[in-house]
Amino acid sequence: MFDPIFSNESISSVLQFFIMAGVALVSGFIYSWILSFKVHSTKRFFLVNALLPFVVGAILSFVNGNLGVGIAIGGAFALIRFRSAPGSADEIISIFITMAAGVAFGMGYLAYGAIILIGLGLLYNALTYLPIYDHKNKENEKLLKITIPESLDYNDVFKNTFDKYLISSESVGVKTTGMGSMFRLSFKIRMKNVALEKELIDELRTLNGNLEIQIVPYAVDSNVL
Repeated sequence: MFDPIFSNESISSVLQFFIMAGVALVSGFIYSWILSFKVHSTKRFFLVNALLPFVVGAILSFVNGNLGVGIAIGGAFALIRFRSAPGSADEIISIFITMAAGVAFGMGYLAYGAIILIGLGLLYNALTYLPIYDHKNKENEKLLKITIPESLDYNDVFKNTFDKYLISSESVGVKTTGMGSMFRLSFKIRMKNVALEKELIDELRTLNGNLEIQIVPYAVDSNVL
């Protein structure tokens, strides 16, 4: 079951190729269906994810043993990486899993390829249910965005207000806006008392000239202003 189906690590019959194709496609679609419960992406992504193990396996099975062609194929994959749109961490790890399984399929190790896909798909889903990294401190973190006029020195202007209402504050970015006539400051904050959020905003409004203020839940991608 765990032995390669290809003799001499290369395809020797049409039947072997179609067996590899069937196992890769079935495993790929099961893997993509499992991930669809936790990875938030488009339908196209999941279809490509399902087909990728077979594509990689087919390429490697035909170039197996030819070092020059293998290096060329690796270069092609590298170019595809730089022409693709940025993806989330979930999408990136799912692509790596399909690539690893595709290598196994391409070498004829069908059982290993299926275990990589379905096993890691189930493991990923299971890990998302565990309270890993769900620290209580992180639940209280918010992203505070303050728009100020360009004439305002923002280095210490909010210090007293932050000391009054916040446990901690950390600057995570500064961006010009309004054709360069204003700045947008972003802070990762933890409040002493969440019920005083309105009082915090009202006091900040008196300091920034009643310009826009926003408080939202903090996340990794919140650093994008």
